[in-house]
Amino acid sequence: MAGFSHVTTWVFDLDHTLYPPEMALFSQINVRMTDWVMRELGVGREEADALRHRYWRDHGTTLAGLMDNHGIAPDGYLEDVHDIDFSGITADPGLAAAIAALPGRRIVYTNGTSAYALRVLEARGLGALFDAVYGVEHARFRPKPERAAFEAVFTADGFDPARAAMFEDDIRNLAVPHAMGMRTVHVAEAADPHPHIDHHTDDLAGFLTRLPA
Repeated sequence: MAGFSHVTTWVFDLDHTLYPPEMALFSQINVRMTDWVMRELGVGREEADALRHRYWRDHGTTLAGLMDNHGIAPDGYLEDVHDIDFSGITADPGLAAAIAALPGRRIVYTNGTSAYALRVLEARGLGALFDAVYGVEHARFRPKPERAAFEAVFTADGFDPARAAMFEDDIRNLAVPHAMGMRTVHVAEAADPHPHIDHHTDDLAGFLTRLPA
């Protein structure tokens, strides 16, 4: 597969990228986010659920919307919404082998917290494979798809975006990496062509094993 011979840094999103949606971690988080909004803003479930979705759509994450519109402090919210059951996660030896074979630096960058990401990676059997794990706290709590969030994390890591690839399930979060010169891979069941997507796959492990050595 052409287009990756220059890549020395491999950047992976976490949720629905390094594990499939059917493992249902994010559905748990969605429920906890709605519960948090109900409790802290004093609204009913229907309104809280609508706010959660609208803030995700308009601000990149529900957290960003809550910070921008209600001035909430992020730490307590993040700890609460990521307090979920991880027992449904299973290891993926094939994916682990494919990631381990990648030459160069391998990092995770998620809109969740790094502590949450580390728990997911450990459960997936991927915990020892990454050189760094970055969460929303490393982006000053600003979310992908904001350019400032990417710049904060990429600058902290110190890699050259022109020699990097980004793997991500949310199309919105590939626009800035593509503009920065990264090779972009959309990881999702359905292909949705966009000018900032270089490749699409519904099988991350298979895709990685097809890359040239």
